[in-house]
Amino acid sequence: MNKKNPKILVVDDDPGHRTTLKTLLKSWGYEIETAADGAEAVSLVKEKPFDLILMDVRMAKMGGIEAIGHIREYNPAIPILIMTAYSSVESAVEAIKSGAYDYLTKPLDFEVLGLTLERALEHAGLREENRSLKDQLRGEVKLQNIIGKSPAMKALIDMVGAVAPSEATVLITGESGTGKELIARCVHANSGRSDKPLVTVNCAALAESILESELFGHEKGAFTGADRRREGRFMQADRGTIFLDEIAEMSPMMQAKLLRVIQEGEIQRVGSDKPLIVDVRILAATNRELEAEVEAGRFREDLYYRLNVVTLQIPRLRNRLDDIPLLAHHFMEVYGKKNRKPVKGFTPYAMDLLLRYPWPGNVRELENGVERAVILLPGEYISEKELPLSISRIDAEENRVQKGTAPPAMSAGRGSLEEIEKEAILAALNIAEGNKSQAARTLGISRKTLHNKIRNYGIG
Repeated sequence: MNKKNPKILVVDDDPGHRTTLKTLLKSWGYEIETAADGAEAVSLVKEKPFDLILMDVRMAKMGGIEAIGHIREYNPAIPILIMTAYSSVESAVEAIKSGAYDYLTKPLDFEVLGLTLERALEHAGLREENRSLKDQLRGEVKLQNIIGKSPAMKALIDMVGAVAPSEATVLITGESGTGKELIARCVHANSGRSDKPLVTVNCAALAESILESELFGHEKGAFTGADRRREGRFMQADRGTIFLDEIAEMSPMMQAKLLRVIQEGEIQRVGSDKPLIVDVRILAATNRELEAEVEAGRFREDLYYRLNVVTLQIPRLRNRLDDIPLLAHHFMEVYGKKNRKPVKGFTPYAMDLLLRYPWPGNVRELENGVERAVILLPGEYISEKELPLSISRIDAEENRVQKGTAPPAMSAGRGSLEEIEKEAILAALNIAEGNKSQAARTLGISRKTLHNKIRNYGIG
C-alpha cells in the first residue's frame, strides 16, 4: 500500500492482548487506535477513517460477528481481520461469510500477522482509488467517450486528434472488443465532415452479392426482387464518412471494386454502367494482421497500401491495466443508472480481481461483466460474488498453478504436465511480447512464480 502510515483499529476486550498488539504494530510503523468491544469499534469507525480493523471474535459486550455486520453497513470497503482461538475456527468461517477479509488463530503467529496485514492493506489501497475514480472520469482527457489514462491510450488519443481533421484514409486495427468502431466515431466527430453522416457497414455480416448492392446500390430490375432503384451506403455517406468494419472479410472481387472507389472517387450501382461521383472519407477496421493476409494472397497489396495511409492500433485491455478501474466505474455508473441501482463502487477484492484477470474479450468483456454485476447486485458495492465465474475464480487458478497443478483445460492432450505448463508460459510470453509482468497476469500467477518457472524450465 502506498499510504505511509496505515491506520489500524485493534479491537479486543483483553487489555493485555490489546496492549501487546498496539505496541507490536506501532513498532512496525502503523498508527494504532484501540477499542474494548465491538460497539466501541462501530462508533469509532463512524467517527474516524481506518485502513484496517483487527478484531477478536468473542468479546463480553458486542462480539466480532455482530460488529462486522454494523461496520459493513457503514463502509464495506474496510478490510477486517478476525482473531479467534484455534478451537473456534467455525467462528472464523462465520466471520468470513459475514464479510471479514481473513482470520488469524490465537496465539498469533506474528510473522503470519505481518504478511496478512500487508496483503489486506494492499487490497485496501484500492478503496481510495474507488473514491477518486468519479473525479478522474470527469477530469481525464476524453475524446467522444474514449476513457483512458494509460500511456498507450494517451498516445492513441493524441494520434486520433492529429489525424481526424485530415482527409486521410485510416486503418483501425486491434483485437475484437477493443473498441474499433468507437475510435472510428471519434475520428469522424473530430473531422471537418462531422456535420455529415457517418455510415457503418459490417463487411463480415453480408454475403458478397448483398454487400455489393449494400455498398453501391442497385438499379430497378438488376436482380430478382429489385423492384426499385436503391441508393447504396456510399451515396448515403456522400460528403461524410463511411466505416468499413471487418474489411479483411471482403472477397477479391469486392476488394477490386473498393480500390476503384478510392482511386477514382466513383461508384457504379449494380445493374448500371454509369459511374457516380462520391465524396466519401473511408475508415476501415480489422482484427486480422493485414500484412499476413497480403502475404497469403487473401488481401490485395495495392488496396492494403491505399487503406493504410494512417494506422490506429488499439491496445489490448490487458496491456493498459491503468484504464480498468476507470472503465469499470464508467460502466458501473451507466448500468447503475439504466437499472435504477444505487451502486457506489467496488469492494477492494473485486477490483483486485478485475486488475488480475487477462480480459481475452477486452473492453467488451469488461462492460458485459460489470453490467451483469450491477444487475445481480443486492447492495451498493460490487463484490466478487456478482462478478462472472471466469473472473471470480482467479485466486483458485493461481493457487493451482503455484502448486504445480494444471487447470483442466491444460491437463488434456499430449505431453507431460511440465511440457504443457512450459508451452503455456511460452505462449503467454509471446502474447505479452516478452513482458514478464504481463505474462504473469495472463497466466494468473505472480511475477515471482513466473520467474521461478522460467528458471526451472530453462526458458531464455
